[in-house]
Amino acid sequence: MANIFDVASEAGVSHQTVSRVVNGDPNVRPATRAKVDDAIAKLNYRPSAAARALASRKTRALGLISTGGPLFGPSSIMQGFDGAARQAGYQVSIATLPAADAVTMRAGMRAAVDALLGQNVEAIVLIAPDSDAIEAVQAIDVRVPLVTADSTALEGLVSVSLDQFAGADLATRHLASLGHTSIVHVAGPAEWTDATERERGWREALASLGLEAPPVVRGDWTPESGYRLGLQLADDPSFTAVFCANDQMALGLLHAFSERRIEVPGRVSIVGFDDVPEAAHFIPPLTTVRQDFAALGRQIMTTVESLLGGSADPAPAAAAPELVVRSSTAGLSK
Repeated sequence: MANIFDVASEAGVSHQTVSRVVNGDPNVRPATRAKVDDAIAKLNYRPSAAARALASRKTRALGLISTGGPLFGPSSIMQGFDGAARQAGYQVSIATLPAADAVTMRAGMRAAVDALLGQNVEAIVLIAPDSDAIEAVQAIDVRVPLVTADSTALEGLVSVSLDQFAGADLATRHLASLGHTSIVHVAGPAEWTDATERERGWREALASLGLEAPPVVRGDWTPESGYRLGLQLADDPSFTAVFCANDQMALGLLHAFSERRIEVPGRVSIVGFDDVPEAAHFIPPLTTVRQDFAALGRQIMTTVESLLGGSADPAPAAAAPELVVRSSTAGLSK
């Protein structure tokens, strides 16, 4: 395998000149740069990432911590950010933390931060859908720029998020526009900030429309919890629409209603949240709120680069969601 000295010999320059070319020094003469580039191509030379980091004092490495597990939202944000970071020329080291009590979360968060700092990352991104994770990272001296992907926008944290509140408002107003006045909310776990924002959006939309908010029923994001809650709701004739805090719980709800022969959307209309790839193929196809996770990943990366560049600009506004209307919602039957 060729090394920097082989390239220098082939190009007829010093190894210091090769290093300057590899690291993008603008003061290298074009003719010299061309000779070095030709030698690199001929010898198939691959510069050492460690050597480049030493020369530039930058590692081009970022840390990513996620506490959301394999759920669609957090994992999609991870994927979106990782793709945006790699496109920008950064490598991402990932640490995932399982759901845990507050004490265990604090210990796990500190260990993850220490491990990433030990890899000389230039910044850390935290995908933190639960309040315990946010509180855990706030107690740590991270020492590098930190960007959180969460809905809290707490003072002292640079947060980038999708607008959960606006998405819930869209879903609720869509159901109300179809004539539904009793709209139940199947909420996510109370400790999840996204679930809290979606519930808040539902409540405030109903209040602004002069509609009463029925009691919340709460699941755990899984289809199983949606199915269980759907069986309970099947015995309640008072509502005509349901806003589910995610598509997976909506899937469970559809299963339960099908078993109880409750027609969707003939008897009950249902709206989900996230627009998972399967949502268009539920029976019936699910009306839902689409979140652009790729755009969020790019937004997080832009914020990271801004912080690394020393910018003190405020965090960007939350990305807007989109309502996708399919066959699970309809106007009330006369």
